Amino acid sequence: MEMENIVTVIMAGGMGERLKPLTLYRAKPAVPFGGVFRIIDFTLSNCMNSGLRKIFVLTQYKSHSLSNHLSSGWSFLPRRMDHFIEEIPAQMQMGDEWYKGTADAIRQNMLFIEEKKPTHVLILSGDHIYKMDYRIMKKFHDEKEASMTISVIRVRAEEAKKQYGVLEVDENGKIIGFEEKPEEPKTIH
Repeated sequence: MEMENIVTVIMAGGMGERLKPLTLYRAKPAVPFGGVFRIIDFTLSNCMNSGLRKIFVLTQYKSHSLSNHLSSGWSFLPRRMDHFIEEIPAQMQMGDEWYKGTADAIRQNMLFIEEKKPTHVLILSGDHIYKMDYRIMKKFHDEKEASMTISVIRVRAEEAKKQYGVLEVDENGKIIGFEEKPEEPKTIH
């Protein structure tokens, strides 16, 4: 499976309001986990294990400890082979405001992404704890000839309430709606 021409963008600028006081001095992806690890290490490990080697990490909120972690623990890729994990701090390239969400962060950094001439772009969260082989998602994406693929998990409606974005899908799994952290999520059977 061709993963070489995929550019990965990891969103790592979140404040992590629900994790305070752990996030008083650091971004949520930089919160320690199991000693020397950080939450972002789950996403980065998934990338490495999936063969992804062109990775941008977009930072914003209190990024110093995350920057230190990335430079000390994730600087082993050979740049000469166009393999990298590169931090891109919020630079306000499209105006004088911080990112207004994931889509805006991607928009403001399109020049970096396009410069690499990717066949696909994989956008990931840097503050989730999970194990995933992105090659499986890429295979599914290619088989469906989709223009976009989103990986989600099913949760109970009461668990999603005010905590998670909720997708609405049709009988074929095609997304037909989205609601960000709804007070009363629709149930899907």
